[in-house]
Amino acid sequence: MTTEHNGSSDLREQPIGELIKQLSQETSTLVRQEIELARAEMSEKADAAKAGGGMFAGAGLLGLLAAGALTTFLIAALAEAMDVWLAALIVTVVYAVVAGVLAKTGKSRIQQATPAIPKQTQDTIKEDVEWAKTRARSART
Repeated sequence: MTTEHNGSSDLREQPIGELIKQLSQETSTLVRQEIELARAEMSEKADAAKAGGGMFAGAGLLGLLAAGALTTFLIAALAEAMDVWLAALIVTVVYAVVAGVLAKTGKSRIQQATPAIPKQTQDTIKEDVEWAKTRARSART
């Protein structure tokens, strides 16, 4: 009788108690590895979401700063060539376009970070379940 745990014929020769012990140890190791993988994946997704959120925050801050200082200047400069109301309208449209571009970029970054489900971990867990089923079938035959 061999003590190797890799070949299916060797599994048939081992006592059921030893097989159950081995399966339990391998399952525990597998679960720990899957938890680590999930943790790493979630960390990556959180970092990407932070970047998108930072873009939104930057868009808001820049919008406020620019609106206060630049608006007065632009309206005054345009008012030299046209009515004040038309100058104010032109400045407003330009600000709206810039804010829209920033918001769209931030949204794109956040969408890249979702869904927050660790996809790679899900896939490897499915593979692990199939592996465990195969091992269990091999041990029974």
